[in-house]
Amino acid sequence: MAKGNHSAVSGFILLGLTDNPELQIILFSVFLVVYLVGVMSNLGLIALIQISPQLHTPMYFFLSHLACIDFYFTSSVTPNMLVNFLRAVKSITFFACAVQVCCFITFAVCEMYVLSIMAYDRYVAICNPLLYVILMPRKLCVQMIAGTYIYGFTVGLVQVVATFRLSFCDSNMVNHFYCDDVPLIALACSDTRVKELMLLIIAGFNTLCSLVIVVISYAFILFAILRIHSAEGRMKAFSTCASHLTSISIFYGTIIFMYLQPKSSHSLNTDKISSVFYVVVIPMLNPLIYSLRNQEVKHVLKKIIQKLCLM
Repeated sequence: MAKGNHSAVSGFILLGLTDNPELQIILFSVFLVVYLVGVMSNLGLIALIQISPQLHTPMYFFLSHLACIDFYFTSSVTPNMLVNFLRAVKSITFFACAVQVCCFITFAVCEMYVLSIMAYDRYVAICNPLLYVILMPRKLCVQMIAGTYIYGFTVGLVQVVATFRLSFCDSNMVNHFYCDDVPLIALACSDTRVKELMLLIIAGFNTLCSLVIVVISYAFILFAILRIHSAEGRMKAFSTCASHLTSISIFYGTIIFMYLQPKSSHSLNTDKISSVFYVVVIPMLNPLIYSLRNQEVKHVLKKIIQKLCLM
């Protein structure tokens, strides 16, 4: 409920990860390296898929969009975080904060569903290999990705409108290193019950739906692999899923750690540590996982390097 007459805030101050100047310099150096590796890895993977005809399949089409989402996801938060490590006052305008919240939610939702689509793609490839090209035509792949982007942006826009319709007064200190829904709701001086309910229902729905698609897809994949008689055949089928399984394990493991902690041990400081992994580290890990654990990508990359060496 409203707390009386207060002056509305025109911007926010991000408290960041630490107020220790020496630690801020160390974190700046570490996260700068992680961010640059992530950017180069994601953009490199996108370029590699685009210029390599043998990678023009649905699996790599979806992978290129996962890399694109990871690039924009981390870029919506990390550059501003790096700048704030070097600033005395870590301010952000009201509008910039709203844009950051919208981008964060949009790309988080998109990542969830692209990982789900990739799980379904692996299900079709392993359980119906002879019909794979028919069941996963280019048009359907484009429609699924377009639908993911549209839905993700819609969720982000709805959530950000609901958040910034709240009244913010008294304190403008956001206890986070970027603008996020939960610490912003904590600053509101108006009734937040509707917004909290929206956040719970929408976040729960998207996490559950995407995870159910992944679990069902891999249940069918597991049954299909177990029906393969030769150990070599089973290993080959499993190897096509290994990179994706690693990615979804890290992604959903982080989400579960963030949102399913006991209330007694839950804190915004814990959320900040989890968010670093979620926003900065995972976008760097995904392209490395798909590059280092994928034989086709390694083979194409090796051929390109050999050609460049001969030039």
